[in-house]
Amino acid sequence: MNERDASAVSNPKRVFAVIPAAGLSRRMGCPKLLLDLGGRPVLSRLLDTLNQAGVSGIVVVTRRSENQIAEIAKQHTALLVQPDIDPPDMRASVQHGLQALVEQCDPQPDDGWLLVPADHPVLEPDVLKTLLENWHQHNADILLPTHRGQRGHPTLFRWSLADEVAAIPPDQGINWLVKSKPERVLEVPVASDTVLIDLDTPADYARLLERFGDTSKPVGSL
Repeated sequence: MNERDASAVSNPKRVFAVIPAAGLSRRMGCPKLLLDLGGRPVLSRLLDTLNQAGVSGIVVVTRRSENQIAEIAKQHTALLVQPDIDPPDMRASVQHGLQALVEQCDPQPDDGWLLVPADHPVLEPDVLKTLLENWHQHNADILLPTHRGQRGHPTLFRWSLADEVAAIPPDQGINWLVKSKPERVLEVPVASDTVLIDLDTPADYARLLERFGDTSKPVGSL
């Protein structure tokens, strides 16, 4: 065992989840994070999954007017961030979330941050655990789950990349970190297609209800 491997065993890397939840759900026409899916709000379902996967902490960034989202975050012991000025986009939300984690959790350069878009509500704990296991086994800066060759969510970044978020060009999103240096990326194949499923429109919601709306069925069943 080399020194780096020995250090990783004695000082396991932590992973923190960042959920940017300040969007306006324009295409849905109503707050999508509060929609019922399998007897629970979408956000509650996502937070339960993250807690089951064993992340070290979760931060939810939302607008000051979103009282229901704030209450759900608190119920799941997530760190709640509601900036004085509503974040104009996902990148701004992520920056607020990362700063809150710096202040509250003192992350180290080799820890990780998991970008979890709130509109991917049916992620499975086992998928996240697979991603976390690979994170502890490899030295890649960025890990991406894939299903049948297609990249999905969430994305896991080394904490040292948090400082690069502020340098992203104004017309680019967080994915710029992935595209700018592809050699830093490790793809992690997973069997579940839930990493590809998002929730943006009423049609998306109808499909999710058809597949996941029955509370008698476990996540991932048809």
